[in-house]
Amino acid sequence: MEDTRIIELYIKRDEAAISETSGKYGRFLHFLAMNVLSVKEDAEECVSDTYVTAWNKIPPIIPDSLKAFLGRIVRDNAISKYRANHAAKRYSGMDVLLSELEEVLPSEQSVDRDIEREELSRIINRWLLTLPADSRNAFVRRYWYADSVKSISFDLGISANTLAQRLFNLRKALKEYLEGEGIEV
Repeated sequence: MEDTRIIELYIKRDEAAISETSGKYGRFLHFLAMNVLSVKEDAEECVSDTYVTAWNKIPPIIPDSLKAFLGRIVRDNAISKYRANHAAKRYSGMDVLLSELEEVLPSEQSVDRDIEREELSRIINRWLLTLPADSRNAFVRRYWYADSVKSISFDLGISANTLAQRLFNLRKALKEYLEGEGIEV
């Protein structure tokens, strides 16, 4: 079913919207949640919470891209779940991923003071558009989809060490770009 039709079901408050969403995007959402959490039950909970959130947000929000809208929700849910579980000392899987970006992105307090979250997102998206496609894809796969370095390097046909160095250089370039935009990192 087309996304516009699924969104119409949400607007009409037709419960078929959930089953259509699950049928079309369930595997994608589960993939995103599993990359962050690595625990099947927690990932399934995040996906279920995503459907509830979508139900509550559509309307008034009418997303331009249903896939991106749902992806953002499930990713936020998974990161929140990760943080809650991590605080309870249940996880260590995303520590490396988050620490890699820690020195590049401003703290949440700094973002709240200096720039709205949406503006930061726009600036990062502009920076991503300046990159060659393979570097952009590697960066997004690593830091949005939480894919492993091994998986990305295999798909790109390069060594994991080469990719790790490229990601390091990309983080450094992002930091310089953000500072050039006046964002305190």
